[in-house]
Amino acid sequence: MTLNLRNILNTALRFGTLGVRFLFVFFMARYLNASSLGYYGIFTATISYALYGVGLDYYVYSTREVLSVTNAKRGLMVKSQAAMVSLFYLALLPVAVIILSQSKWPEHLAWFFLPILILEHLNQEVSRLLIVLSEQITASLILFVRQGSWAIIAVVIMSLRPSTRNLDMAMMLWACSGLAAATLGLWKLRQLRLGGWRDSIDWKWVKKGISVSGTFLVATLALRAIQTADRYWLQGLVGIQIVGAYVLFVGVANALMVFLDAGIFSFIYPELIDHFYKNELTQFRHKVKKMLSFAIFLSIGFGVASSLLLPYLLNWIGKPIYENEIYLYFWILGAAILNVVSMVPHYALYARGQDKPIVISHIAALPVFALSTWALSYAHPASAVPIGVCLAFLLVLIWKSISYFYVLRAEDRHTLSVQLQ
Repeated sequence: MTLNLRNILNTALRFGTLGVRFLFVFFMARYLNASSLGYYGIFTATISYALYGVGLDYYVYSTREVLSVTNAKRGLMVKSQAAMVSLFYLALLPVAVIILSQSKWPEHLAWFFLPILILEHLNQEVSRLLIVLSEQITASLILFVRQGSWAIIAVVIMSLRPSTRNLDMAMMLWACSGLAAATLGLWKLRQLRLGGWRDSIDWKWVKKGISVSGTFLVATLALRAIQTADRYWLQGLVGIQIVGAYVLFVGVANALMVFLDAGIFSFIYPELIDHFYKNELTQFRHKVKKMLSFAIFLSIGFGVASSLLLPYLLNWIGKPIYENEIYLYFWILGAAILNVVSMVPHYALYARGQDKPIVISHIAALPVFALSTWALSYAHPASAVPIGVCLAFLLVLIWKSISYFYVLRAEDRHTLSVQLQ
């Protein structure tokens, strides 16, 4: 299968998932009340944040390691990481049970949290490994099963049976699709015949990975805290119904990142790593410029299209609360675009092993979000949170961009000095 055909098929699968998820959030807004949608958004954001905690951001280390060894050693890496994660889950399980038992989530959401978290984590790690091993098609299929399939089933059931229009039904379908996706992913890994499964767990490799990814974990948790605390903070400022509107608009804006990650980033960033290892710096820079062009062009197109279509979709939902709060969308869209563009210097730095500026920018973003949101919360309680998110991502974009340009200048000076010798 040629690269172009693979790109098209992968993008089609991801775009199909994106389209389903895009429409799903509108059906949820139509079939559920704003409060239920708000709790759904808080639940999903908490799941996403917890994924980074239990995963320890280990993929930051393992991705580069897997690419640097032969297929005969990759199974041992997967086995060692799985052993480490299993021990971590056993240690955290009692704490998680206590926290969930004290939660005030409605409709038994707490009962679904751990099963969904474990399945999402497994599917996420398997998908990342498949992408690194150039199995993007399978990774996209897994993504559709775990995110798209159950959304379709939920919409059909809820449209036919009004009694099923509740969060319990959505959570049950989410868990079942996660189990199906995990089965598919593990089957594909078995087909790849990775070597080293029978070797003893490499705890030295695990410890090194924790050391390397630990710094990244702090930075990631800081950045992701913004995209989790925003919902909780907004609930405290203006109530759970406004959180429902916020979740709807975030679901629309985040479609931009999903599409770019599927069609552009997931293909190019492994190539960046490969170019850097081979010292093909001219090709490396060309790929970065290509990523930036796609990011800017698609961000502008998405921004215009979504802004024009959103009022019609809100009118179809037929609930005034969403139309009344539409101004929030433009702040959320701005934050999404800043986040997308910042991923270009992010991947460029990551591929070169320049982790420090990424870490510092993520950590610095959290206090910027907190201080700006707090300062605006008195005069503009509803818009304070999305404005704070915008300012945080603006800082991240500026920091990463300056850091990457600094790396390029240092590289140019080194090249020039070599030529003069």
